[in-house]
Amino acid sequence: MPNITAGTGFILLGLSDIEELQTLYGVTFLLIYLVTLVSNFLIITLITLNQKLHSPMYFFLKNLSLLDAFLISVPIPNFFVSSLTHNNSISTLGCACQLFFMASFGSAEVFVLTAMSYDRYVAVCSPLHYKIIMNNVTCVLLMGVSWIIALLFGSMYTVGTFSMPFCGSNVIPQIFCDVPSLVRISCSDSFVVLYTSLGIGLSLGITCIFCVVISYSYIISFVLKISTTEGQSKAFSTCVPHLIVFTVFIATACFVYLKPPSNTTSLTDRLFSVLYPVLSPAINPVIYTLRSTEVHSALKKLLQNLYSRDSFHLTHQSV
Repeated sequence: MPNITAGTGFILLGLSDIEELQTLYGVTFLLIYLVTLVSNFLIITLITLNQKLHSPMYFFLKNLSLLDAFLISVPIPNFFVSSLTHNNSISTLGCACQLFFMASFGSAEVFVLTAMSYDRYVAVCSPLHYKIIMNNVTCVLLMGVSWIIALLFGSMYTVGTFSMPFCGSNVIPQIFCDVPSLVRISCSDSFVVLYTSLGIGLSLGITCIFCVVISYSYIISFVLKISTTEGQSKAFSTCVPHLIVFTVFIATACFVYLKPPSNTTSLTDRLFSVLYPVLSPAINPVIYTLRSTEVHSALKKLLQNLYSRDSFHLTHQSV
């Protein structure tokens, strides 16, 4: 069978073969994308402008929102353009870039969520030493290490995947380039480099999950010793949103990358694969801001400042 070269590229099948449905899916995901982008950048703006939110917890949340904006921006804009133009082709270089950024941003998000679990552990179990342990140097170091490891893993993951020759059909039954689909169309009998990177990624993922489980085991044990119901409720309210976000992200990622290989891909499989880069970035702002009185106060203050400024300009113009 002929090899797929850089000039051949791939075909992203998308969610439907019907042009009208392609357009409908494209517009729907564009709206989700725009709302997600606005909500995540709103959180970044609120945390940046409000001095009361300059704490380690909100430092990690700001970086998580930035990662969410990056992650959802990898597949959705290209999917929207393809849905409108009905041109689903993507170059080999474009496919490799998609895979690199998806792997890098996705793994960085896991590392940041793991760092946030440690931050919650220190805040709940060692509140008196919280500012000493979670100082600016520690926060920046945790973020720096997360980004460096994520970029290295993304590079290794991409090189491992595209070191294989591809032949035969160049159709990828997804809206973005993912490893299971690329492995399916590979004509190589050796996956040493890919399996090595997958093994490292799986080890890192299991380590992160183990760290989160250990952190929350200590948190739950500590909270149950609190005598007042109000104290227990306050402690759990700071941890539950993070635990939900981590669980949703890991669950959707496991469905995409750990499901048994199959020669056929149903519409359900395609829709679930979209949840990995879309669901977590879309629900994270809602989960983290829904019960946060500090974020509500910051948003109210920002709106009041904007309203006061507009009122001042209107009064000044009328005079």
